[in-house]
Amino acid sequence: MPEPWANYGIDLHLDLAGSRVRATLEAALRDAVRTGRLASGIRLPSSRDLAADLGIARNTVADAYGQLVAEGWFGAKTGSGTWVAERPVAAATSPAAPAAQRPADSRYDLRAGIPAVSAFPRRAWLAAGRAALAAAGDDVLGYPDPRGLPELREALARYLGRARGVHARPENIIVCSGYVHGLALICRMLSDRARSPVLAIEAYGHMLHQRIAAANGMRIASLPVDAAGAVADAAKASAAVLTPAHQYPLGVTLAPARRAAFVRWAARTGGVIIEDDYDGEFRFDRQPVGAMQALAPEHVIYAGTASKSLAPGLRLGWLVVPDAMIDEVIAAKELSGGANGTLEQLTLAAFIESGGYDRQIRQARLTYRRRRDRLIAALRRSAPAVRLTGIAAGLHALAEVPGHQNEADVTDRAARHGVAVDGLRLYTAPGHERGPALVIGYGRPAEHAFTTAVGRLCAALAET
Repeated sequence: MPEPWANYGIDLHLDLAGSRVRATLEAALRDAVRTGRLASGIRLPSSRDLAADLGIARNTVADAYGQLVAEGWFGAKTGSGTWVAERPVAAATSPAAPAAQRPADSRYDLRAGIPAVSAFPRRAWLAAGRAALAAAGDDVLGYPDPRGLPELREALARYLGRARGVHARPENIIVCSGYVHGLALICRMLSDRARSPVLAIEAYGHMLHQRIAAANGMRIASLPVDAAGAVADAAKASAAVLTPAHQYPLGVTLAPARRAAFVRWAARTGGVIIEDDYDGEFRFDRQPVGAMQALAPEHVIYAGTASKSLAPGLRLGWLVVPDAMIDEVIAAKELSGGANGTLEQLTLAAFIESGGYDRQIRQARLTYRRRRDRLIAALRRSAPAVRLTGIAAGLHALAEVPGHQNEADVTDRAARHGVAVDGLRLYTAPGHERGPALVIGYGRPAEHAFTTAVGRLCAALAET
């Protein structure tokens, strides 16, 4: 005989406080249907099972079911049990999303920051995941190591050393949920070390990164950026955030002399350099510039991510942390509660080791190079006064528009043509404004829509 609590149907939470058991049960069931907790079509437990679960008489449940069938809340048929009847349910009203998170109303999206997610290697990823899970021991499904799975950290150490020139040992790698999560961990570590420390950050970039740093106890100082990259002016800072391979969003590379200057600053002051290598693999005209971390592994925290190489929805990133800081960053991660899922880590490790990650990088590099070339050709034909700047790399380009045009007017014209695109001001710290420019992302549109998106943008830029 099964135990009385062994209900093999659905679990159903009902509050039966009060003395009138049948009336209370009927009211609780009506409320569950009305609020959507019991959806239309769901099959209910048998009267015997629900009575056993609730500790009441079976006849009480049967009578309540019968009453609700008569009222139209439930449906019933001999031999088929009881279910929730079909009925219209009013959609819940959700609060509006913050303006920065709202999707663009435009049909074509040329905003920067998102890769070609339609090209995500679904079959290869699934194959890697199946193989990794089949070979994994049961222990990987337990509570994970806060640093990340050893399998992924070992695979990343080999890949980063080979492809990006990073000096990385598995024990110095911490897996995180993307760059923003990693930045928050580093800032928390720095805030624990000193009271109100200063973070020098490039004057052009994601303003969210500055907000994340401030929320984790940092004061912000803006680093000027010119054609040679960020200016080494971080003397009073505790740390500096740089995008040396491909400055975001201006698109320049940090000059060798500037790299050396920042390393000297870190060695002289004990400062920390945070290297955001968000798209370092995507150089189109030559071999990618190696990671700055190799110049001073004891002073540089290297940050990488799968968000641009694969997809941001994976929420996988990694930090390569110097020995002197590793325990503090691990402690910050433990306190953040931000452990990563082991299945995604297993899959990425297998994907890297199988060569699938390298193949995806090469294929994506070819796709983005072709898209950038098409963008350049279209602008030359239709809007020759617009100048594309920066190196041939990454998933975006900076387009400087003639100085007499207002940047907001240009983005508004693009929107009227059905194209969402951001102006440079969105990425600019106060006091560092330049002339009007657009940050054009060529990763988001599907391949079949890219030509039309660029054509519409060019039409908007051609208007004066």
